[in-house]
Amino acid sequence: MKRLGSAVLAAVLFSAGAASAQPRYERAQNRQEDRQNKQEMRDDRYDVRELEDVLRRFDSAQARRDEGAMRDVERRLRDLMRAELAEGRHELAADRQEIRREERDRGGWDDRRDRRDDVRDARAEAASQSARSAVARELSSLVGSRRPSDLHRTRTLITQLIQMGRQEIRDNKQEMREDKHERQEDRREWRDDRRRY
Repeated sequence: MKRLGSAVLAAVLFSAGAASAQPRYERAQNRQEDRQNKQEMRDDRYDVRELEDVLRRFDSAQARRDEGAMRDVERRLRDLMRAELAEGRHELAADRQEIRREERDRGGWDDRRDRRDDVRDARAEAASQSARSAVARELSSLVGSRRPSDLHRTRTLITQLIQMGRQEIRDNKQEMREDKHERQEDRREWRDDRRRY
């Protein structure tokens, strides 16, 4: 009888220890995701401001028919696109890594929900990356052309990039709200779990 009591006591203590250890790991993971989301938000805001500046400079150079200024705008736009595509590849790799981590940490319904959210985020990032790549290819084909139709198309593509950047900012804000809500749910669950033990 003493062995059974000891086994029950050990199981209860082990469960309570595991329940209290899990939140520490999850809190650290949540803090990392918060830092990542905030950095992505800063990057996206910077990118939008830079693209808006490029658009202003493009309009000014076109109105003045300033070839040197137009070449500078094209050079800056090319640099921004390279940086944006590299950043997108990095974010996509991070999203895929998070999905793999969720695969390893499979657990209850909230883990499945987190994985579903991560898969959705990765798909959205892949679609966004594909759209940016298509815009970059088309912009590349227009560089140096001063035909009015090509200049109009270049301006349209710059505007499209700005809209995509603004959409990313809105998506990041939504994701941050969802993450905050999930953390609140997790804290409630952890408190409930601790009360049981």
